[in-house]
Amino acid sequence: MQTSKILGKILGVSSESLDTLDFEMRKRTFRRGVLEDVANLNMQRTRSVLQKINSGGGDAAHVRGCLRRAIYSHEKQFISLIEKFPGETEFEKAAHLAKKIARVGKGFFLKKEKAREILEMCPPENLLKFLGYTSTKELFSKEDIDEILSALRFIESNEWMHKTFDVAYKDITPRDFEDRPVELKVMGAKWMDIGKKFAEKKHHNVSHLKEFGVIFLNPIKMDIPGKFIRDFALLLHYFHEVEFYSNLFRSYKERPDFSAKLMSLLRGDVPEPDGVGPGEWLIIQRYLWKENPDDKRLFLPRVNPESLHWARGERDFARFALEYDDFDGELWHDLDWVGEIFEEDGKKELVSFDLEDTVMSLVSFMEGREEFFTYHQREAMWTKIFSEYVGGEEEMERLLIENFDKGKIIF
Repeated sequence: MQTSKILGKILGVSSESLDTLDFEMRKRTFRRGVLEDVANLNMQRTRSVLQKINSGGGDAAHVRGCLRRAIYSHEKQFISLIEKFPGETEFEKAAHLAKKIARVGKGFFLKKEKAREILEMCPPENLLKFLGYTSTKELFSKEDIDEILSALRFIESNEWMHKTFDVAYKDITPRDFEDRPVELKVMGAKWMDIGKKFAEKKHHNVSHLKEFGVIFLNPIKMDIPGKFIRDFALLLHYFHEVEFYSNLFRSYKERPDFSAKLMSLLRGDVPEPDGVGPGEWLIIQRYLWKENPDDKRLFLPRVNPESLHWARGERDFARFALEYDDFDGELWHDLDWVGEIFEEDGKKELVSFDLEDTVMSLVSFMEGREEFFTYHQREAMWTKIFSEYVGGEEEMERLLIENFDKGKIIF
């Protein structure tokens, strides 16, 4: 079958649109055979995985079931393995391990002194009341600043957050930043009750503060198969997302509109154009399918930074697994973009081989919902194709950072 038809079925777009894209990109990048290489490698990866998970093929339901069983088995292996690592609780052990295996460097983050200054300017009344303190001075003398910053996300009102953001960030300069490592904070027991509400709303117990370079983990146990490995993968993803935004902050530090650019990034209001011309790719920061499966941008060439963060986090996870004979998690190496079409009830169905799509499908199955996810894989395949046209991941990241505020990369 023609390559563009094979990839078109996986991506949910017409073969003609892929042929046109390839024609335009070959003229601009002088790289030939990109679609063929991606299609062939995709086929090799799917065959290899099916063999490893003891699936001789079969229909979509059978393959999904084999992938879910693999995740279920790998999570049990992982939880058993993690007991060997330092930490008093499972969460502390996970945090220690995530910091150990996430391959990120130092970032460019707001100084902790600036955080104290912001909170003195705009006292967090709900937080002070919750802890029983009368002033920010007392708060700072008795509490860890990383924990304070993390707690703001789920204890202060949206109104307070927006007001503080508008007041405190408009005059920030690069001098308020410094180079330091990404930090991971396990929240203390006193945050348990409000942490539960956050986890129920977000459906996971992990979040982050990009500008401060802090990732936080609520110690809320979720005893549903798949959730532990899902949240650990999310931890690794956040390390790379925080590093990526740090690189964006650093790229803007010589600009006179630094504070405006910073605020725009943190609000997430970087433009996302509706269309593309020849040789143009959208930069899409969100998973559009979650909001609207019919969004017309889902049918256009695009590159998604989220896919880059997931690819790097899942790569860290698989590399770690290679160190242990009793953990088979290396199966998921470089599968974030891999997917295949299988028959199911007389129809053609896409099955994602991505770790995150598969683990989310397992959680859904265990909760009795039977949802099947593919949107991480599809975004990752578009990102993979883009990466191949431009010559690799490093050049892709450079182009993303250089063009992020435009919402589009034009060749």
